[in-house]
Amino acid sequence: MKTDEIKALFQQFEQASQSLESIECWSARELCILLGYAKWENFYKVMDKAKESCKNAGQSVSDHFPDVRKMVQIGSGAEKVIDDILLTRYACYLIAQNGDTRKEQIAFAQTYFAIQTRKAELVEQRLLEVERVKARTKLQETEKMLSGVLYERGISEKGFATIRSKGDQALFRLNTSQLKRKMGIPDSRPVADFLPTISIKAKDFASEMTSVNVQSKDLQGESSISNEHVDNNLAVRKMLINRGIVPENLSGAEDIKKVERRVKNDEKKTLNNKKH
Repeated sequence: MKTDEIKALFQQFEQASQSLESIECWSARELCILLGYAKWENFYKVMDKAKESCKNAGQSVSDHFPDVRKMVQIGSGAEKVIDDILLTRYACYLIAQNGDTRKEQIAFAQTYFAIQTRKAELVEQRLLEVERVKARTKLQETEKMLSGVLYERGISEKGFATIRSKGDQALFRLNTSQLKRKMGIPDSRPVADFLPTISIKAKDFASEMTSVNVQSKDLQGESSISNEHVDNNLAVRKMLINRGIVPENLSGAEDIKKVERRVKNDEKKTLNNKKH
């Protein structure tokens, strides 16, 4: 394709986009024309394939291909209602992937929507990484507070480690060594540094409850406090299981230290870009 053709297509795709509840989308009727399909029936077949791809990817078809109705002019000022479908960027990307690659418009759309979708994926990934880093930091703060509460009741650092380990076993049905082997975690590193966000938050919730109950019940001694922490982890585990989440079956996550460095580097780049 020539440069002027690419620029023209880019402008057409940009101008065809609209916003619905702050979500960028395209009319299927308009996209049909932009992608070089003369017949709506043929384009609809491509959309059906795209919907199947969306479903296979674990995404909600109704979120990316919502049915709508629109008014169109049919001449002499008269109007009629026709069926239409609003398409998110992801939906457009899937349509382009399932379209007729002999069409120049399809080849252009594959690149256009792939780039834009990738940007959205990167933003989503960044947000998830930030959330995980925050969850890990929060767990460290909670465990530090709990350690202080237990120290006041004569529990040593070694005793606290034992109590925490028993809590992990109640939550994951595996002791610390087994959990590390299962997830491929180095022996020298804390389990929480390699847990997915939901598991980190589960540990944090159980530790928060232990801290509150140890003080409100005025528990003393390693045995009673250990039982309390085990019970709280069992309660959190039961809640997860009831929602179809089995903690020990979740895949391990990337080393939180690497994620922290990446998040900090991204923040530095953002600040530098703002300065310039």
